[in-house]
Amino acid sequence: MNKLMIAAVGGIVGGVLLSTQVAGPLIAQEDRANSSVYEQLDLFGDIFERIRANYVEEVDEAALIEAAINGMLTSLDPHSSYLPPSDFDDMQVQTRGEFGGLGIEVTQEDGFVRVITPMDDTPAMAAGVEAGDFITHVDGEALLGLTLEQAVDMMRGPVGSEIVITVVREGVDQPFDITIVRDRIRLTAVRYRLEGNTAVLRISTFNDQTFPNLQDGLAEMIEEVGGLGNLNGVVLDLRNNPGGLLNQAIRVSDAFLDQGEIVSTRGRDPADGERYNATPGDLIEGLPLVVLVNGGSASASEIVAGALQDHRRAVVVGTNTFGKGSVQSIMPLAGDGAMRLTTSLYYTPSGRSIQALGIAPDILVEQRDPVEVDEEAEEGQTRRNEASLRGAIQNSTLTEDERRQLEEEQAIAEATATLRNEDYQLAYAIDILTGLNALGPRGN
Repeated sequence: MNKLMIAAVGGIVGGVLLSTQVAGPLIAQEDRANSSVYEQLDLFGDIFERIRANYVEEVDEAALIEAAINGMLTSLDPHSSYLPPSDFDDMQVQTRGEFGGLGIEVTQEDGFVRVITPMDDTPAMAAGVEAGDFITHVDGEALLGLTLEQAVDMMRGPVGSEIVITVVREGVDQPFDITIVRDRIRLTAVRYRLEGNTAVLRISTFNDQTFPNLQDGLAEMIEEVGGLGNLNGVVLDLRNNPGGLLNQAIRVSDAFLDQGEIVSTRGRDPADGERYNATPGDLIEGLPLVVLVNGGSASASEIVAGALQDHRRAVVVGTNTFGKGSVQSIMPLAGDGAMRLTTSLYYTPSGRSIQALGIAPDILVEQRDPVEVDEEAEEGQTRRNEASLRGAIQNSTLTEDERRQLEEEQAIAEATATLRNEDYQLAYAIDILTGLNALGPRGN
């Protein structure tokens, strides 16, 4: 018994010694870490006081602290930042689909402002700004060394006022100036039209109106062609779409999926991850779908393209997307401002991270510049075929309806040829849908 007691006491003493040997250094290490943090905060306070007391000009203390906060956040990644009350209000307005400015989505790279994409029907697009352009100067003032928010502030101004931006573009030897007149930006989230019997849905942004616009547009086009059975398929055009609201990207993906994961987010803590799944129902009931993307397709656009690609629901056509696969949480702060902080990354259903990689298209198709067509020269060219030969036997087997259908098909082919010159990528997408329908089952 005494031996057992001694053994027990020995175990307790040993346990105390062990916990002291393990926990002691850990506590000391934590204390040192805390001490280091407090020392750094003291250093910050010391620098702040010296600037306030000794700087050559009187400083705005609130602006100084705001700059320090923003510097801390922007040092993390290009998408984390501080939003003062005015910027926070602007961001909330933008998600509703109307705001003032040039109409460009930008990020920061190597100290310069890089254009992610110009938005549809905006002053920037009309002036010729392109995705991938670097803006180095605004009205002759260099942007190098400024934060992204400061650079964006320089580009803001009254509606109707003029701004000159200096652009560096890949493939162009010298920087050049672009003059833009600021305007109020009213974003139409979804534009739609029929190309023959193919529905084209052009999504320019993901705001509160995106899914309702898409749903209404599809319904209108289906009615116009006389029912879903007369539709060849759908082209979902996400080119130069900078993204927007996550919930709208999920709803657009869900519109064409019956089941399965759409996207997942994973943060530092695995417990904070989220997974978003499709619900039953496909708006086009399995008809062929092509998604068009390019280097200006970012964030929410990449979620949609990645989900439809991974589920083999759509053929993705175009060029590699931007690769903005991080999630920013907007956290309101005291004083009516907010903090935009990167808290997680997006993953496609197959587990691919979008970040810095983007979505690679299934079929790589570069856009081609339009070529001027000499219509008079084309009309003057004689077409060589059987019907053009002297004395050729005419085909009398066609009924009037068959002849009319043949003329309609020829008109569609000619319209597609014209479109191929104007927008090669879109014409390519329509060709894919036409080919898929040609191989599909035909009714009796």
